[in-house]
Amino acid sequence: MATRPSEKSSGDPMVVFSNSYARLPQHFFARVQPAPAPKPRLIAFNDALAAELGFDRRGLGPDELAAVLSGNVTPPGAEPIAMAYAGHQFGNFVPQLGDGRAILLGEVLDRRGDRRDVQLKGAGRTPFSRRGDGRAALGPVLREYLVSEAMHALGVPTTRALAAVTTGEPVYRDRSLPGAVLTRVAASHIRVGTFQYFAARGDDEALKRLADYVIDRHYPEIRDADRPYLALLEAVADRQARLIARWMHIGFIHGVMNTDNTALSGETIDFGPCAFMDAFDPATSFSAIDEYGRYAYANQPAIAQWNIARFAETLLPLLDPNPERAVERANEAITAFATRYRGHWLAGMREKIGLSGEGDADLDLVRGLLQAMHDNGADFTLTFRRLCAAAADPDADARARVLFADPQAYDRWAGLWRARFAADGQRPDARTAAMRAVNPAVIPRNHRVERALAAAIDEGDLSPFTELMQVLSQPYEDRPEFADYAKPPETSERVYRTFCGT
Repeated sequence: MATRPSEKSSGDPMVVFSNSYARLPQHFFARVQPAPAPKPRLIAFNDALAAELGFDRRGLGPDELAAVLSGNVTPPGAEPIAMAYAGHQFGNFVPQLGDGRAILLGEVLDRRGDRRDVQLKGAGRTPFSRRGDGRAALGPVLREYLVSEAMHALGVPTTRALAAVTTGEPVYRDRSLPGAVLTRVAASHIRVGTFQYFAARGDDEALKRLADYVIDRHYPEIRDADRPYLALLEAVADRQARLIARWMHIGFIHGVMNTDNTALSGETIDFGPCAFMDAFDPATSFSAIDEYGRYAYANQPAIAQWNIARFAETLLPLLDPNPERAVERANEAITAFATRYRGHWLAGMREKIGLSGEGDADLDLVRGLLQAMHDNGADFTLTFRRLCAAAADPDADARARVLFADPQAYDRWAGLWRARFAADGQRPDARTAAMRAVNPAVIPRNHRVERALAAAIDEGDLSPFTELMQVLSQPYEDRPEFADYAKPPETSERVYRTFCGT
């Protein structure tokens, strides 16, 4: 991809931007400029992602990078906009939300030729800010940076973090906090809520323009389908089913699975009160704003289906000119979501327990393990990781069974598990290697994340954050020097609530 230095100053790095979304009608977005940051300072930069995007930072120091990544300098070709969208938040429809503290600089073509959004979060007020200040505090910025990059390393489709910059001015929440800006990279920022925005206004022409744009950008393979908008609904549903299955495989709990946080690209987006489960419990919920557990771990598949239903509602005018047939086709796609999800989830769970083929009793075997884990307070991540060794050597059972309050519960399940191996046919070493590739040794343990954020906010010490980033960059590797990061929290270290950063 061609790059050139800025025409404004030697402080403009990066690639030349474009903005295909800004070619859509004006009511799809608002043109804005980031608010100046008085003293921007670069505190984290993702060199690997920058290389993917073709960013050229040769000869540029941290001050020049900070000027661009805070919004003080607009890169060549960028057309900053705030996107309009609506959304169901905890089941309640809000007809206008939009980017209230995020500004889309534009898009770049990465080295594979894929179009990627580059957005600044915390860069100031927009017409969608309502009563917000449009700024972000350091803690939520570092949380999103850390968790999004951890999710990427874990193999989950996700938005990415390119940089974090402190602004040199405070923001005020429950107290005065350091201000910061996150540079987020995504396949796009189009959400179910984007479609809901136009559906709520009865703007069928805008819905068609948006649907055609999404097909061209994310699903070009369905352009020539007999019913392209039905194919779009089915394709989005399948990506969401795959995504939620991956969440479930690693014990991730999003915390705010609103329709405005459901990306049409199939990426995980927005890391506010998200968290990872320690001891396995399907009812686990961390979000302080999720009072009734709507988005608890076990509810995530059903909520994803509910969100797909809301997407289907917006597409009804495009699915068929006959309203009854449109509803029928939409309902078929919504119903099929559950089957899609179960297939993706069970396939992944087979991999997690070391099965390469399919067996009629596999679902019962998986459910039996999860029930034993729940009944006995077994740690989710450690149980599956220690099964990797036990799959090849029964002597390694001791390290897994100690995680269960009643070790005999593990023994009873392990007997069924090993009996299933007889029909599977893998070599023990191959089975263990395959299991280690899908069962992480480390995850972003909530107490570790909170500790790193507290050090950065309260003491200005970024070293715990930096080390945690290093640990999470290779989550499937056993690294003795970081063994403590695999340990679950002590009782006094447990995190019971996580908070949104708005």
